[in-house]
Amino acid sequence: MRFNTIHQRPARRLAFLLCLISAPTGPALAQAITYAPPSAAVIEDAPPAVRKALQEASALESEPDSANTTHKLWQAAVLYCQASRWGSAEGQYRLGMLYAFGQGVPANPAFAASLFSVAAALGHAQAHQMLDTLEMKSATLPACVNQDQLPEKAPAPPPFWHGLPPDLHPGNGLSIEKYLLTLPSHKRWLIPLTTTMSAWYALDPKLVLSVIAVESNFDTGAQSPKAAMGLMQLIPDTAERFNVRNAYDATQNLRGGMRYLRWLLSYYRGNITYAAAAYNAGEGRVDRYKGVPPFPETRAYVKRVLGLYGSTRHAFDENLTGASPWLVAGGR
Repeated sequence: MRFNTIHQRPARRLAFLLCLISAPTGPALAQAITYAPPSAAVIEDAPPAVRKALQEASALESEPDSANTTHKLWQAAVLYCQASRWGSAEGQYRLGMLYAFGQGVPANPAFAASLFSVAAALGHAQAHQMLDTLEMKSATLPACVNQDQLPEKAPAPPPFWHGLPPDLHPGNGLSIEKYLLTLPSHKRWLIPLTTTMSAWYALDPKLVLSVIAVESNFDTGAQSPKAAMGLMQLIPDTAERFNVRNAYDATQNLRGGMRYLRWLLSYYRGNITYAAAAYNAGEGRVDRYKGVPPFPETRAYVKRVLGLYGSTRHAFDENLTGASPWLVAGGR
């Protein structure tokens, strides 16, 4: 069994949430779910200069994603460098997060580990947890922490929707990481369950969570006027096709939805645009139109899934099923 490489844009800010989605569930995931910008108490307790830097950097990190996101996160890194030089554990931790995930600055696990180590030594609990996650030791700090100079700036990634029709370009800047932070507590148990099951089907949990968000908003009892049921909104034919007896049972529904999504990714050779369109409208219609059908509902659905997930490609098992005939004919 051979899988093609996942092609995905770098993790977004607030990515600590999904960085731990692939880790074992438990305290780490609980901590990830409650991850948030610096609290008012942390900021207010800081000296005035540090407080100002943390406030401005936090505001930059909280802005919606846009074409200018990389520059804004780099500006946040500049401010966190200042706070770090002034001895702020929060500044060191936040700068470490940017280096850990390559946000605004080039990804550098060694810098991240060193910053987390310094912050942890000052009693920063989240920095200590990130050290355990990285499982790496380093004493190399970025130059901007030791002297007054600007950090290196990460190159801006090309838009992941490059080549898509304009009406499929995401427009709200809401990533799945941010979406999950808004989930009420009674729905959050579905995150570790989905994450665990995603691994069984070789699926990126972020993609599955994005589909669930659009399909049902994590409502296990959701039912559409077209009789689609449960978390991943299985219609009766799809439920039967993948041997789902009770589509309102979360585990059964996820199993059926993931098996279908995995099959679609194989059929469309990792193209999430076509797989998402087929999940909504059926592969027959996607094949008939040789792309996303011209239905407003389907095009809006694809746009939302792509916007949350942040990529148009996913790994696939080419041995699961043959490619769509029109893909083969078109050399896609």
